[in-house]
Amino acid sequence: MFFIILAALLWSFDGILRRGLYTLPPTVVVFWEHALGALVLFPFVFRSFKEVKKLALKEWVAILVVSLFSGALGTIFYTAALGKINYIQFSVVVLLQQLQPIWAIITAAIVLKEKVTKKFLPWAFLAIGASYLVTFKDLKLNWQTGQGTIIAAILALLAGMMWAASTSFSKIVLKKISFQMATFLRFIFAPVFALFFVFGLKQTNQLTKINPNQWTSLLIIVFSTGLVALLFYYFGLKKTQAKVSAILELTWPVSAIFIDYFYFKNGLSATQLIGAFLVLFSMYKVSKLKNG
Repeated sequence: MFFIILAALLWSFDGILRRGLYTLPPTVVVFWEHALGALVLFPFVFRSFKEVKKLALKEWVAILVVSLFSGALGTIFYTAALGKINYIQFSVVVLLQQLQPIWAIITAAIVLKEKVTKKFLPWAFLAIGASYLVTFKDLKLNWQTGQGTIIAAILALLAGMMWAASTSFSKIVLKKISFQMATFLRFIFAPVFALFFVFGLKQTNQLTKINPNQWTSLLIIVFSTGLVALLFYYFGLKKTQAKVSAILELTWPVSAIFIDYFYFKNGLSATQLIGAFLVLFSMYKVSKLKNG
């Protein structure tokens, strides 16, 4: 569970790190982010390729679903949504991302047959509700993010659904192979899917129009919120129920408000502090539940 929380902490920095990539199409960002990640991880997994023999058709389908939904589409939608609202950290994009645990819990019940018990539900609802207190200062939502707000909202909603569904499909794969190999396979297939979108949207000329600062940003993402965060996440997910993981990932909005405080010098309201306490308390209670 600790590693899922650690991954969520890293993800809270993602919006800041992607700011320097705003001139690039999201498809290009996703392609290079995953291609570089696969290249970095290859030396550490090439001796373990025999694990792939354990995978049946079910697991290969799951890998392709995760690579397409989470690796390619989810990240493309999220990056595009942030671009539409000028990378404003606390906005409608973030609001709709808080729905992700709901989709993840529903998918876990359908795909993995995880039981959503009466003991789990109250703490899950409290955690999700409290995350809104955390995210929006004095319960005010920033809708003033330009003409792209509605489009950004739709893209953010789609991204959340893609990522949430991928949690359960990742669990299917992690039951058969190591977290390192599962991560590598995702990072191999995701850029292939991204490349289809690059060609389909006729953005191939943008693949090489990356300046030194943007290459630096991409490498920082790989070694923090991208490859490294996913390795931590898969390590934790291997031993954690998908529905519990969904609640633990709410570490993201809690850590994000403190980034807002220390990095952007924005004060915290009483509602945010109360929300942070409730999220953390709910996470603790969920982690202590036995048999869901």
